[in-house]
Amino acid sequence: MISKIIQLSAVALATGYMILQVRKPSRWLGRLTLREMNKRHSPLTDWGLSHVEIGAQDTILDVGCGGGRTINKLASIASHGSVFGVDYAQGSLAASRDYNRALIAEGRVRIEHSSVSKLPFPTGQFDLVTAIETQYYWPDLPGDMREILRVLKPGGKLVIIAESYKGARLDWIEGPLMRVLLGSSRLSPADQRELFAKAGYVDVQVIEERNKGWICVIGAKPASGQ
Repeated sequence: MISKIIQLSAVALATGYMILQVRKPSRWLGRLTLREMNKRHSPLTDWGLSHVEIGAQDTILDVGCGGGRTINKLASIASHGSVFGVDYAQGSLAASRDYNRALIAEGRVRIEHSSVSKLPFPTGQFDLVTAIETQYYWPDLPGDMREILRVLKPGGKLVIIAESYKGARLDWIEGPLMRVLLGSSRLSPADQRELFAKAGYVDVQVIEERNKGWICVIGAKPASGQ
Protein backbone atom coordinates (compact mmCIF):
# COMPACT_ATOMS: atom_id res chain seq x y z
CA MET A 1 0.00 0.00 0.00
CA ILE A 2 2.77 2.44 0.94
CA SER A 3 4.61 1.48 -2.21
CA LYS A 4 1.52 2.26 -4.32
CA ILE A 5 1.12 5.65 -2.63
CA ILE A 6 4.77 6.46 -3.34
CA GLN A 7 4.33 5.48 -7.00
CA LEU A 8 1.21 7.60 -7.40
CA SER A 9 2.89 10.54 -5.69
CA ALA A 10 5.86 10.24 -8.03
CA VAL A 11 3.56 10.20 -11.08
CA ALA A 12 1.66 13.24 -9.78
CA LEU A 13 4.88 15.16 -9.18
CA ALA A 14 6.25 14.25 -12.60
CA THR A 15 2.98 15.27 -14.29
CA GLY A 16 2.92 18.56 -12.42
CA TYR A 17 6.49 19.28 -13.41
CA MET A 18 5.80 18.57 -17.10
CA ILE A 19 2.77 20.88 -16.99
CA LEU A 20 4.99 23.60 -15.53
CA GLN A 21 7.37 23.08 -18.45
CA VAL A 22 4.55 23.89 -20.86
CA ARG A 23 3.79 27.14 -19.05
CA LYS A 24 7.37 28.17 -18.34
CA PRO A 25 10.04 25.93 -19.89
CA SER A 26 13.28 25.59 -17.96
CA ARG A 27 16.70 25.86 -19.53
CA TRP A 28 17.31 22.10 -19.68
CA LEU A 29 14.27 19.82 -19.64
CA GLY A 30 12.26 22.63 -21.19
CA ARG A 31 14.34 22.30 -24.37
CA LEU A 32 12.65 18.96 -25.11
CA THR A 33 9.21 20.49 -24.60
CA LEU A 34 10.08 23.43 -26.85
CA ARG A 35 11.35 21.22 -29.67
CA GLU A 36 8.05 19.36 -29.65
CA MET A 37 6.10 22.63 -29.53
CA ASN A 38 8.09 23.99 -32.50
CA LYS A 39 7.08 20.95 -34.52
CA ARG A 40 3.47 20.66 -33.36
CA HIS A 41 2.59 24.35 -33.66
CA SER A 42 4.13 24.87 -37.11
CA PRO A 43 0.98 24.06 -39.17
CA LEU A 44 -1.15 26.18 -36.82
CA THR A 45 1.28 29.09 -37.19
CA ASP A 46 1.33 28.85 -40.99
CA TRP A 47 -2.47 28.82 -41.07
CA GLY A 48 -2.77 31.84 -38.78
CA LEU A 49 -0.11 33.91 -40.53
CA SER A 50 -1.79 33.28 -43.89
CA HIS A 51 -4.58 35.63 -42.76
CA VAL A 52 -2.36 38.66 -42.21
CA GLU A 53 -0.30 40.63 -44.72
CA ILE A 54 3.40 40.83 -43.84
CA GLY A 55 5.65 43.27 -45.68
CA ALA A 56 9.26 42.55 -46.60
CA GLN A 57 10.46 45.54 -44.56
CA ASP A 58 8.15 45.15 -41.57
CA THR A 59 9.30 45.38 -37.97
CA ILE A 60 7.67 42.53 -36.07
CA LEU A 61 7.40 41.38 -32.45
CA ASP A 62 6.60 37.81 -31.43
CA VAL A 63 5.23 37.71 -27.88
CA GLY A 64 5.94 34.45 -26.07
CA CYS A 65 8.47 33.33 -28.67
CA GLY A 66 8.92 29.84 -27.15
CA GLY A 67 11.28 27.67 -29.19
CA GLY A 68 11.85 30.36 -31.82
CA ARG A 69 10.39 28.76 -34.94
CA THR A 70 7.78 31.49 -35.42
CA ILE A 71 10.52 34.13 -35.33
CA ASN A 72 12.36 32.21 -38.03
CA LYS A 73 9.21 32.05 -40.19
CA LEU A 74 8.56 35.77 -39.74
CA ALA A 75 12.13 36.68 -40.61
CA SER A 76 11.92 34.69 -43.84
CA ILE A 77 8.82 36.66 -44.88
CA ALA A 78 10.02 40.08 -43.65
CA SER A 79 13.28 39.46 -45.50
CA HIS A 80 14.45 43.08 -45.26
CA GLY A 81 12.88 43.87 -41.93
CA SER A 82 13.54 43.13 -38.27
CA VAL A 83 11.99 40.58 -35.95
CA PHE A 84 12.01 40.81 -32.15
CA GLY A 85 10.98 38.13 -29.70
CA VAL A 86 10.18 38.23 -25.99
CA ASP A 87 9.55 35.49 -23.46
CA TYR A 88 9.56 35.34 -19.68
CA ALA A 89 11.00 31.81 -19.46
CA GLN A 90 14.78 31.41 -19.52
CA GLY A 91 14.48 28.03 -21.23
CA SER A 92 12.49 29.59 -24.07
CA LEU A 93 15.00 32.40 -24.49
CA ALA A 94 17.92 29.98 -24.71
CA ALA A 95 16.13 27.71 -27.21
CA SER A 96 14.87 30.60 -29.33
CA ARG A 97 18.30 32.23 -29.50
CA ASP A 98 19.88 28.93 -30.45
CA TYR A 99 17.28 28.29 -33.18
CA ASN A 100 17.85 31.77 -34.65
CA ARG A 101 21.59 32.06 -34.05
CA ALA A 102 22.45 33.00 -37.65
CA LEU A 103 19.72 35.65 -37.90
CA ILE A 104 20.82 37.16 -34.59
CA ALA A 105 24.40 37.34 -35.87
CA GLU A 106 23.12 39.13 -38.99
CA GLY A 107 21.38 41.70 -36.79
CA ARG A 108 17.92 40.83 -38.17
CA VAL A 109 16.60 39.18 -35.00
CA ARG A 110 16.73 40.20 -31.34
CA ILE A 111 15.31 38.17 -28.46
CA GLU A 112 14.80 39.63 -24.99
CA HIS A 113 13.62 38.54 -21.57
CA SER A 114 10.33 40.28 -20.85
CA SER A 115 6.75 39.89 -19.72
CA VAL A 116 3.94 40.89 -22.07
CA SER A 117 2.76 43.21 -19.30
CA LYS A 118 5.81 45.48 -19.62
CA LEU A 119 7.40 45.36 -23.05
CA PRO A 120 10.88 46.90 -23.34
CA PHE A 121 10.14 48.86 -26.51
CA PRO A 122 9.16 52.43 -27.33
CA THR A 123 5.66 53.42 -28.34
CA GLY A 124 4.80 52.85 -32.00
CA GLN A 125 7.69 50.57 -32.99
CA PHE A 126 6.02 47.57 -34.66
CA ASP A 127 4.05 46.95 -37.84
CA LEU A 128 2.88 43.58 -36.54
CA VAL A 129 2.76 41.75 -33.22
CA THR A 130 2.14 38.00 -33.17
CA ALA A 131 1.13 35.79 -30.25
CA ILE A 132 0.89 32.05 -30.94
CA GLU A 133 -0.38 29.70 -28.24
CA THR A 134 0.49 32.14 -25.48
CA GLN A 135 -2.50 34.37 -24.72
CA TYR A 136 -3.81 31.65 -22.39
CA TYR A 137 -1.15 32.53 -19.83
CA TRP A 138 -1.10 36.33 -19.86
CA PRO A 139 -1.43 37.66 -16.31
CA ASP A 140 -3.62 40.68 -17.11
CA LEU A 141 -5.49 40.27 -20.39
CA PRO A 142 -6.99 43.79 -20.67
CA GLY A 143 -3.76 45.49 -19.56
CA ASP A 144 -1.57 43.25 -21.70
CA MET A 145 -3.66 43.95 -24.79
CA ARG A 146 -3.24 47.68 -24.17
CA GLU A 147 0.51 47.26 -23.70
CA ILE A 148 0.75 45.59 -27.10
CA LEU A 149 -1.39 48.35 -28.60
CA ARG A 150 1.12 50.86 -27.22
CA VAL A 151 4.08 49.37 -29.10
CA LEU A 152 2.20 49.03 -32.41
CA LYS A 153 2.50 51.70 -35.06
CA PRO A 154 -0.75 53.44 -36.07
CA GLY A 155 -2.41 50.97 -38.41
CA GLY A 156 -0.23 48.13 -37.11
CA LYS A 157 -1.84 44.80 -36.28
CA LEU A 158 -1.94 42.23 -33.51
CA VAL A 159 -2.66 38.62 -34.47
CA ILE A 160 -3.59 36.05 -31.83
CA ILE A 161 -3.37 32.40 -32.95
CA ALA A 162 -4.47 29.47 -30.80
CA GLU A 163 -5.30 25.79 -31.21
CA SER A 164 -7.97 25.82 -28.49
CA TYR A 165 -10.79 28.19 -27.63
CA LYS A 166 -14.06 28.34 -25.78
CA GLY A 167 -16.88 27.03 -27.94
CA ALA A 168 -14.67 24.98 -30.27
CA ARG A 169 -15.80 21.54 -31.42
CA LEU A 170 -13.79 19.72 -28.74
CA ASP A 171 -14.25 22.32 -26.04
CA TRP A 172 -16.03 19.83 -23.79
CA ILE A 173 -12.73 17.91 -23.51
CA GLU A 174 -10.17 20.67 -23.85
CA GLY A 175 -11.87 23.23 -21.62
CA PRO A 176 -11.64 21.32 -18.33
CA LEU A 177 -8.11 20.12 -19.11
CA MET A 178 -6.85 23.62 -19.86
CA ARG A 179 -8.45 25.09 -16.75
CA VAL A 180 -7.46 22.35 -14.31
CA LEU A 181 -4.05 21.31 -15.61
CA LEU A 182 -2.71 24.61 -16.97
CA GLY A 183 -4.83 27.19 -15.16
CA SER A 184 -5.20 29.04 -18.44
CA SER A 185 -7.83 31.47 -19.63
CA ARG A 186 -10.14 30.44 -22.49
CA LEU A 187 -11.99 32.94 -24.63
CA SER A 188 -14.80 32.46 -27.12
CA PRO A 189 -14.83 34.34 -30.45
CA ALA A 190 -17.26 36.84 -28.91
CA ASP A 191 -14.98 37.22 -25.87
CA GLN A 192 -12.05 37.96 -28.17
CA ARG A 193 -13.97 40.60 -30.09
CA GLU A 194 -14.95 42.31 -26.86
CA LEU A 195 -11.41 42.11 -25.47
CA PHE A 196 -9.89 43.65 -28.61
CA ALA A 197 -12.54 46.37 -28.83
CA LYS A 198 -12.26 47.40 -25.17
CA ALA A 199 -8.46 47.59 -25.47
CA GLY A 200 -8.81 50.04 -28.38
CA TYR A 201 -8.32 47.87 -31.47
CA VAL A 202 -10.37 48.38 -34.63
CA ASP A 203 -11.27 46.27 -37.68
CA VAL A 204 -11.29 43.12 -35.56
CA GLN A 205 -11.51 39.84 -37.50
CA VAL A 206 -12.11 36.39 -36.05
CA ILE A 207 -11.29 33.38 -38.23
CA GLU A 208 -12.11 29.84 -37.10
CA GLU A 209 -10.94 26.48 -38.44
CA ARG A 210 -13.68 24.48 -36.80
CA ASN A 211 -12.55 21.03 -37.95
CA LYS A 212 -9.24 21.51 -36.14
CA GLY A 213 -10.43 23.81 -33.37
CA TRP A 214 -8.09 26.64 -34.38
CA ILE A 215 -8.75 30.36 -34.03
CA CYS A 216 -7.06 33.47 -35.40
CA VAL A 217 -8.00 36.94 -34.18
CA ILE A 218 -6.66 40.10 -35.82
CA GLY A 219 -7.07 43.68 -34.68
CA ALA A 220 -5.49 46.96 -35.76
CA LYS A 221 -4.30 50.02 -33.90
CA PRO A 222 -6.31 53.02 -35.12
CA ALA A 223 -4.50 54.96 -37.81
CA SER A 224 -3.40 58.50 -37.00
CA GLY A 225 -6.41 60.80 -36.93
CA GLN A 226 -8.92 57.93 -36.84
